[in-house]
Amino acid sequence: MIYVVDSDPIMAECVARACGGCDVRIMTDAVAAVQALAEGVPDLIFLEIMLVGPDGFTLLNELVSYEDTAKVPVVIVTGLDLAGRDLSDYGVVKVLDKSKMKPADIRWCVERFTGVKEEISA
Repeated sequence: MIYVVDSDPIMAECVARACGGCDVRIMTDAVAAVQALAEGVPDLIFLEIMLVGPDGFTLLNELVSYEDTAKVPVVIVTGLDLAGRDLSDYGVVKVLDKSKMKPADIRWCVERFTGVKEEISA
């Protein structure tokens, strides 16, 4: 299971489609993401920092508060300049710039951080 947490529904859908045949849940805010964790811990989270309501940093803090969710790899998908910020303590394994990323970047993250290898047509 992969979570895509982004308040922009078009961007969330693009990220979800780039995940290929993986089981993906889209959430538009941090509250919905926390509620979804009660149903199961995802294998990977794609997270926008600038969410409506509690932001992505708030969600990152929540994730590291619990043993099971602290181990979930998080890929930040944002337009913010986070260069030079070490977010590894929050489970962040990669930061993708929304203005430059391609579907292949999403697929690489899925393969690298979940182990799912699938030929996905572009």
